Amino acid sequence: MNKLESWLISLRQGATPNFDECLAYLGDYFPLLRQFEFTEQDLVWHGEGNVAVHTDRVLTVLYQLFALEANGLTGEQKQILILSALLHDIAKPITTKRKPIQGVERVVAPKHEALGVDYLAIKLLELPISHKVIMNVMALVGHHQKPKLLVIKKSDFSDYLSLALEVDLAMLYWLERADFQGRVCEDLQQQLEYLELFKMFAKEYQLWNVNDPRAELIKKVQVKQQADEQLYLNNYVVSELASGKITMPEEAMRTTYENAQDFSHLYLMCGISGSGKSTWIAQNLNNVDVISLDDIREEINGQRGCQKNLDQVLQLAKLRLKQALANKQDVVWDATNLRFDHRKIICDYGRDYGALVTLVVFHLKESTLRAGNLQRIHAIPSEVISRQIEQWQWPSMSEAHRILVVGEMRADNKRKINSVRQILFSRGSF
Repeated sequence: MNKLESWLISLRQGATPNFDECLAYLGDYFPLLRQFEFTEQDLVWHGEGNVAVHTDRVLTVLYQLFALEANGLTGEQKQILILSALLHDIAKPITTKRKPIQGVERVVAPKHEALGVDYLAIKLLELPISHKVIMNVMALVGHHQKPKLLVIKKSDFSDYLSLALEVDLAMLYWLERADFQGRVCEDLQQQLEYLELFKMFAKEYQLWNVNDPRAELIKKVQVKQQADEQLYLNNYVVSELASGKITMPEEAMRTTYENAQDFSHLYLMCGISGSGKSTWIAQNLNNVDVISLDDIREEINGQRGCQKNLDQVLQLAKLRLKQALANKQDVVWDATNLRFDHRKIICDYGRDYGALVTLVVFHLKESTLRAGNLQRIHAIPSEVISRQIEQWQWPSMSEAHRILVVGEMRADNKRKINSVRQILFSRGSF
């Protein structure tokens, strides 16, 4: 066991490292941490100073919460929260800028939550921690500003459920308590009141301290004789409740009745080149139409890597997708699908045709991706891999009916997944 692994284990056992200690251990893994002390913050919202000062204060408050109020947390939960507190503003060095607001120049860091997740998605895999911890840290970083926004916007059950599918709401509350109390600002009490209202609504909606928020919802609709029909109903119940299309699980029995008897599966691959998407399809999916953008590029341009005639390639691919969905044929959309907007178009087609949409996400170390690319018959240049890593937008749970994450064969993932059909839509499923 090396020093880093021992240090990470100590986070489960009562260790309380300050920012400088965390930086010493993790600075090489997350270079943006070294820029925290040079990243300014708005003096109205963060009178305490730069991002490094703020992060150190957040860690200090978090340890106080562990001792006084959150003393029922497990060692794993403490490890998750410490890493999340350290990394929650990881993207501020690349997003911080000055912007006039109501005639006054202010310091802002737009989209630092989402960009933080994208930055961490591959880098976290280098740490000797479980995939469960990685997924929870990513979720907390990616949604740490949501509690206040839900309260301010007077959001309803669907919005709270949508968030609960992404992240543990109680863990999010503790992170935000530390985040707020780690600031120096005039409206601190107002911010904390927002957070308490968030906690109240989460409890009222029965989404507080719930490991799998979908479990209770689907209990009420276990009515189908056929397993495939029940699978379809289960996933549409959760999806339609989270989107606000229905307000009670039982409504989905009516809205899905016809489609559940005859539906197709749409599998959408999502992963950087070299992650093994096509190999996984061949090993796990039978009797499925495969729509490969690489194959269509070769069909039209004569070369898989040629990017000419992009509109023609996409038009033909979408035509074949619609034909397969209309014929209730299971189909795979085989492409990198790194951007949210690209994925949304395909997922929307699936929903429009009443398909059950599964997003298969390949979550691998950078070294694994580069090695996989070199082993391909049609390898792409190294700089293209680098560009894809920078462009990748980590998916949210609400993009599809189901999410399957395919990753490294780590110590916590020795079970081989033989069929994606058995994977339900749940937070952090592997």
